[in-house]
Amino acid sequence: MNTYDSARAIVVGGSIGGLTTALLLRDLGFAVDIYERTPTALDGRGSGIVLQPDTVRWFTERSTQRLADLSTTTKYVQYLDHANSVIYKEERTWTYTSWGTFYRALLADFGTEHYHLGEFACGFTQTDTTATVRFVSGREEPADLVVFADGITSVARQRFDPDTSLHYSGYIGWRGTVPMTDLGDKTRTLMSDAITYSVVPQSHITLYPIPGEDGIAPEHRLMNYVWYRNVPAGPELTELLLDKRGFPGSVSVHPGQVQDRYITEMKNTAATQLAPAAAEVVTATKTPYLQVVSDSRSAHMAQGRVALIGDAACSARPHAAAGTAKAAADGWALAAALHDADGDITAALAKWEPGQLELSESLLARVVSMGTRSQVTNTWTPGDPELRFGLYGPGR
Repeated sequence: MNTYDSARAIVVGGSIGGLTTALLLRDLGFAVDIYERTPTALDGRGSGIVLQPDTVRWFTERSTQRLADLSTTTKYVQYLDHANSVIYKEERTWTYTSWGTFYRALLADFGTEHYHLGEFACGFTQTDTTATVRFVSGREEPADLVVFADGITSVARQRFDPDTSLHYSGYIGWRGTVPMTDLGDKTRTLMSDAITYSVVPQSHITLYPIPGEDGIAPEHRLMNYVWYRNVPAGPELTELLLDKRGFPGSVSVHPGQVQDRYITEMKNTAATQLAPAAAEVVTATKTPYLQVVSDSRSAHMAQGRVALIGDAACSARPHAAAGTAKAAADGWALAAALHDADGDITAALAKWEPGQLELSESLLARVVSMGTRSQVTNTWTPGDPELRFGLYGPGR
């Protein structure tokens, strides 16, 4: 009998971090329920993920699904100049997936019986022996362990650190995907086996191929990108984030909802500023969308029997491509601490917290530096190891 066979865990938030953590807790013996606030299965809007070791660890160590069936790989990192010439290239393998592909694979392993949609958690209380989650529906659910993995807009973060808030970086990310088959032969050949950068004054774009909705075969692949552009805080940003219905977006404006005039301006600017291959991808995007680039970090991640993980605890700019890796790393470290705690959940969380706080601080400092070099000081230098992807810095 496992130590936690008679224990119950609740995970609030059914995204990649929440699913990974729930699977690991179930392996420890917990009866696990996930409560996701959206009423339907989650949609990653087609966006891509750079796969880090922590992100894929479930599939390399525990799952019967093959990572190769979920991902694409490139062999090079390259930078293009304004004439489409490769000004820097190094051999460095990276692996990618689409958010939806990875989410569906994790959900397939967890199952849907204990995955509850349309339940918005709004708070919690706890005693020495139980933590109870409250939902806006009036539902209350007790558990031995509660993990909040409810993302950048976490309702629980303030209960861990009342002073934490989202800090706008000064720039937004335009995101989108284009079928590789829609691109010209030269562009497809140039970018199909690389992560590609085009760096211009106070801006840069990153592009890489990901699986499509129909699979990983070359004919199904999409070119995914994030283009970072400065927008000052204030009325200019507020107006940009009003969607076509007039609703304000705090962290994003979804595909199909960005005002047409901003899409037109974005595509016109891409054609004049970016490398032609990058500009071709951007201008071919049918439904680009916006992500507000912000930072936040809670000073605490453990409170008795309740833990805060992933973007709920630390939301870091995407430059290191480490958001999903950080959430997964939090989950794996939590599972390890619980395994070693001989059933003492509060002791496990207390032991787990310092290392994850340190990791959050390190990641946040690094991505803020990366963003400053790109968007402010124009010191983003091709090939600099400090600018590489990864949850951990160079040498780790």
